[in-house]
Amino acid sequence: MKTLVELSKELLANGVTEYIIGYTQQPDGKRLRPFVARNESEAEKLVFSEYAVNNLSVYLTRIPFPENKKAGIVVKGCDARSIVSLIQENQIARDKVYIIGVECTGVRSDTRLTDGPGFLASKCLRCEVKTPPLYDELVSVSVQHELQRDESKAALMERLQQMSANDRFTFWAAEFEKCIRCYACRQACPNCYCEQCVVDKTTPRWIESSASIRANFAWNITRAFHQAGRCTGCGECDRACPVDIPLSLLNMKLGMIAMKEYGYKAGMNPEEPTLIGTYNINDREDFIK
Repeated sequence: MKTLVELSKELLANGVTEYIIGYTQQPDGKRLRPFVARNESEAEKLVFSEYAVNNLSVYLTRIPFPENKKAGIVVKGCDARSIVSLIQENQIARDKVYIIGVECTGVRSDTRLTDGPGFLASKCLRCEVKTPPLYDELVSVSVQHELQRDESKAALMERLQQMSANDRFTFWAAEFEKCIRCYACRQACPNCYCEQCVVDKTTPRWIESSASIRANFAWNITRAFHQAGRCTGCGECDRACPVDIPLSLLNMKLGMIAMKEYGYKAGMNPEEPTLIGTYNINDREDFIK
């Protein structure tokens, strides 16, 4: 099995890819940041570790695709699921992207810290795709870490499940009140690729642009429903939120409903029709009132 650098240099040298979206080292020697390698020399800088937290698939709808070559990208299992969703929704063509898969054992949640064992990101606790479901070639990476498990978010989800509808409404109303409308969740999400977001429309104005209780609730609930049956659980919305709203729990709940009602898990099979965009005459309709 080739290493990440070996394969990347080969793809760039042979003209298979125009560039490779991956990770490179921060000056502190541990943390990583997204990086685009465009030649063999830059490919030497590509690395992977428990600090490879970013879901790089978000760049596939923001960096122009090369005309005669492929776009290369390094993906973990959760990132690959996002790419599958983008293919399903006709945002990218499968034959225009070279997917370099990495078998991931988990990434850190506390990426600002570079000392100590650290904590495993909450998304990794429930991860079912250590190996990407879609890739062109797997690469060998050496990751040695002992990350501690943090079950606090799983416990919060369990508490929410046990709450009454009124109590859940009160909980989320308080969380949304903290929202400063920075839209970091939108910018970090691979599924938010609309050229103009509904919140930016002014004629008509569907959602107030200012940070107010009513507008914040409308924005966050609208965005959550736009993720129904589409969210792949990459957790970037949680990580990007500067006020720590547990947005992924909303998406997780909608994903649980999609699985229960339709047996559908987002981002697993590029040949499978999307949940929201598909009509099946055998679908249950007893929820329609």
